[in-house]
Amino acid sequence: MSLLNDMQAFALAGDAAIRDSYTFGSATAVIGNAGTVIIVEAGDARDRSSVWNAEEVRLLGPAPTPVRQRLVDQPWDRSATAARLPVHLTARLPEGLAYLGTGTVAQAGTELRPGHAEHVLTDCVFRLDTPLSRPDLDRVRPPLPPSALPGLEWLSNVNGNRVTALEQFITGWYPAMSEAPETPSVQAPTLNLPEGLRHFYHLTRRHPGSLGVQNRIIPASKLRTDPNETIIFGEENQGGFVWSLPRTPDGSEADPAVWFQEHGEPPIAEQEPLSGFLLQFALFEAAMGADYLALPHEPTAQQVRLLIEGLHPVPLRPFCPWYPTRFFVAPGLVLHVSDPAGDDSFSVWAGATHRSALATLADTAIEWNQFDG
Repeated sequence: MSLLNDMQAFALAGDAAIRDSYTFGSATAVIGNAGTVIIVEAGDARDRSSVWNAEEVRLLGPAPTPVRQRLVDQPWDRSATAARLPVHLTARLPEGLAYLGTGTVAQAGTELRPGHAEHVLTDCVFRLDTPLSRPDLDRVRPPLPPSALPGLEWLSNVNGNRVTALEQFITGWYPAMSEAPETPSVQAPTLNLPEGLRHFYHLTRRHPGSLGVQNRIIPASKLRTDPNETIIFGEENQGGFVWSLPRTPDGSEADPAVWFQEHGEPPIAEQEPLSGFLLQFALFEAAMGADYLALPHEPTAQQVRLLIEGLHPVPLRPFCPWYPTRFFVAPGLVLHVSDPAGDDSFSVWAGATHRSALATLADTAIEWNQFDG
């Protein structure tokens, strides 16, 4: 990894007389006739622009209009000269600017904010053309000491007291938020819900993230019944399927079956009743919404065995008939494995509360779509 001074880095953007520099937050963008130079501060942070992993640099806005135009608007105009100009990425160290290489915009977010006539660039992910080596990554994103990771006390209660297991997992994984009482306008409809679901809703008041980020448990105030008088309480993020419970006059069934139903298809019972289903849902969504991810590319059966080696299996039957899913955990880590077609074509997703929790997966001989460890 080469070191540049500011003058050398800025020169990559083009002639000094016609280039412009914009600083926003901890980032600087230099725009010129020969290219764009992005400078972020070295270090590991989620709330500012930084090197995120060996293949990604993340830019956090709001960025000035010329930056949005160069990075987001012009690349889609294939007739524009800027569409062919390189983006050079650097990280500021005490001794100079570490040159990370060129990259392309893989993802960008914009929004129209009050007082702005145009959309504002809120965030941008660059994909490095050449991934960083581990020593270079550690240089520009020095490893942070492990924080206190959520423990596994809940695991011993999975087949003894699932209400306790669910509460221990949710309160350990999600930071508590201040609990605000519901106003009368958002009170749950008059439905007799099983105790397990009522307890889950109680937990979500202080841990709202447990309602889901990929799929979701419908908030209590928006529960509905279908023509068959079953309670629709969960749904896939694109409406492809729903989860439902049988409606009983007094909610007397303590641990009812959960029914999975694709659009236009007959319902299928989940393998676990409500108590196990809610824990599986919480595990799945915790991994999907985690800040730090490990996503292998088309792992083989042997690679899956290596990934779960040393992790603790969650002793529940597979979750979700659409993509039968098993769970494996470690402190601060949830990994789920799906084999949708039953033909050894696996999908694996791991999420963690801290980068250090992914260390157990780092040495697996596998190609990663994303690895944030």
